[in-house]
Amino acid sequence: MAFHDITRAFDGDMMVYPGDPEISVKQKEEKGCRVSAISLSTHSGTHLDAPSHYINSGITVDRIPFETLMGEARVIDLSANFGSIGRYDLEGKVKGAKRVLLKTSFSGKRSFSDNYPHLTSEAAEYLLSEGVIFIGIDTPSIESFGGNGSVHTRLLSNNVICAELLDLSFVTAGVYNMIALPLRLKGLDGAPARIILSDIDGKQ
Repeated sequence: MAFHDITRAFDGDMMVYPGDPEISVKQKEEKGCRVSAISLSTHSGTHLDAPSHYINSGITVDRIPFETLMGEARVIDLSANFGSIGRYDLEGKVKGAKRVLLKTSFSGKRSFSDNYPHLTSEAAEYLLSEGVIFIGIDTPSIESFGGNGSVHTRLLSNNVICAELLDLSFVTAGVYNMIALPLRLKGLDGAPARIILSDIDGKQ
């Protein structure tokens, strides 16, 4: 069985969304052992947004059901898109999937750019109508830079979990088994996550 780690490697040079806390990694060696100290946002690197990120009464990241975070996921290749992702870009491509991962032209990029591909409100409504419960994207945010929060709010208010800043650059379109486990940060709005795909024989 082949595994695909779609988590971006964490380091002090990782891109940070403007306005978020900077990432800091410090190490010290003492008495023959090494200890590292890290400082980061709950939305640093590859991470999950819990409903409480935008919804006051929403569930926190430590309470996201495992059945949402594990199971079959469909990777949709939208790498020809360089701007907004509309409903018409997704129609006919979900194919009944409950977990959807969007591969865009941003995958693999190391520097922040404010014109990254993102979902429109119409695309979010379409994914809701298809019964999607988990949406991942390889860009810094599922919403446009400077957006008003409406895409996040619409999805998270329906308990659709959002994963951001994936690395899908080496993954082809198709169906995979997915495990997406965030740090168990009690009561918080999001957390860095390790997200792994594994091949399913004969499924595309």
